[in-house]
Amino acid sequence: MIDRPYVIINSAMTIDGKIATKIGDSKISSKDDLIRVHKIRASVDAIMIGINTVLIDDPSLKVKYCQGKNPIRIVVDSKAKTPIKSRIISDKDGPTIIAVTKKAPIDRINKLEEAGAKVIVCGEGEKVDLVTLFKSLKDRGIKRVLVEGGGNVNWSIISQGLFDELQVTIGPFIVGGKDAITLVEGNGVEKMEEGIKVKLHKVEQQGDEVVLIYKPLR
Repeated sequence: MIDRPYVIINSAMTIDGKIATKIGDSKISSKDDLIRVHKIRASVDAIMIGINTVLIDDPSLKVKYCQGKNPIRIVVDSKAKTPIKSRIISDKDGPTIIAVTKKAPIDRINKLEEAGAKVIVCGEGEKVDLVTLFKSLKDRGIKRVLVEGGGNVNWSIISQGLFDELQVTIGPFIVGGKDAITLVEGNGVEKMEEGIKVKLHKVEQQGDEVVLIYKPLR
């Protein structure tokens, strides 16, 4: 058993499985769903996203639609590309952790730390070692993590079995596009029998939206 926090992956997708259009528009959730998500944010210790989400959406990751403390912000950013002027760095309403690898330029690391972020090195290769990262977060007292990542971060976590819940809101949209981002990207599997299997835990309906909550088969 990997020593790590309880991990919840949350995402909204269209009926055809896209989490963003081909130009990166990801405004799928209704106000009711945003309230639901922010209640989850208020219940966790940290929110994790990937560097692409930072570069495209520039989120602040604060709790806005309900009462609650702002969680720690975590960016999976192997090369330390997080912009100093991004809201996740410049907004001081919550601490920010940037997870990089040993290949990250030292000057970029220094600038992020000077701007107030905590940089932790997790792995030596091209990608952040998520097992190392999650263990480090657990050692820091972080017990619950909400992942609001893109398709690649989702694949990295799911494919390694590093999650405890997958919550997916299906919005009433069909957008198409072979270049639109899907819920899970990465390399994928070749055969259906190799797919990561989950079990349906709960179904909720919010107007025209449906929230599906899955848990992994252990």
